[in-house]
Amino acid sequence: MKTSSFRRLANYSAAGAALVLQLFAFTSSAQESITVSSTAFEHDTDIPIEFSAYGDNRSPDINWSSLPEGTKQVALILEDPIVAMPQPFVHWVAYNIPASATGLPAGLATDAKVIGHAQLSGMLNGVNGTTRTGYFGPRPPADGKVHNYHFTVYALDLPTILPQGLSKEGLLKAMEGKVLASGTLTGNYQHFEQ
Repeated sequence: MKTSSFRRLANYSAAGAALVLQLFAFTSSAQESITVSSTAFEHDTDIPIEFSAYGDNRSPDINWSSLPEGTKQVALILEDPIVAMPQPFVHWVAYNIPASATGLPAGLATDAKVIGHAQLSGMLNGVNGTTRTGYFGPRPPADGKVHNYHFTVYALDLPTILPQGLSKEGLLKAMEGKVLASGTLTGNYQHFEQ
């Protein structure tokens, strides 16, 4: 785990920090070797308002490379660890993404079943923290804090097609022991009172 990640733990609630440590333990056997990027923002910079729930609530494009050999499918979890309710707020859960895919396009539909993208055949949007499927953009309160949004991509040795309707917890359970590698793109967002 990077030093900056340990520093951020100090800002989380006890419950949020415990979940982050649990997730770290869950993926610690896998290398953080996947490169994750977006044309919408660079790592550890601000997410443009159009990709927030204060703007158009469109998902940004998310791209990845360096999937390890043996990857059967890809999954993605987006969460804001600063909003701990009592765990990090989940903004997006996506899974059953074909190993041949190199990313997700911007403005992806929020329907449970992703259609219209041949390279994403079989992909499902799971349940986010609003109890809906698909992407839900940053919408932090005007609390004076910069919120960090972690787009984490997982390479899975999981040939099983997972069922529709999984939350982050359900996906993590299904991924247990099947994570070959991961990578994270972090975007920042701070809301100010108008």
